[in-house]
Amino acid sequence: MTVALMWEARAVPGRGEELLAWARAQEPAVRPLRREVLRAPQDRVLVITWWEAEFDAELPELPEPTEELVTRAVHRWRFESVATD
Repeated sequence: MTVALMWEARAVPGRGEELLAWARAQEPAVRPLRREVLRAPQDRVLVITWWEAEFDAELPELPEPTEELVTRAVHRWRFESVATD
């Protein structure tokens, strides 16, 4: 089964590039199958990693950035891939 971990944070206004650089620099102890880093308006950063694992497997998560860099706690979601017809 393929599991996708999604990590999304919103930077303090004007610090989006710094949050983006911070997220890019985070290296998990184990490499995922795939990793994608995205950004959006309002200085938001999204990181999606794909893993070959069971849905409830213990997987390396991106940590919380320092409080000075973000406006709120990080949002995290976990999804499993499903077959398409």
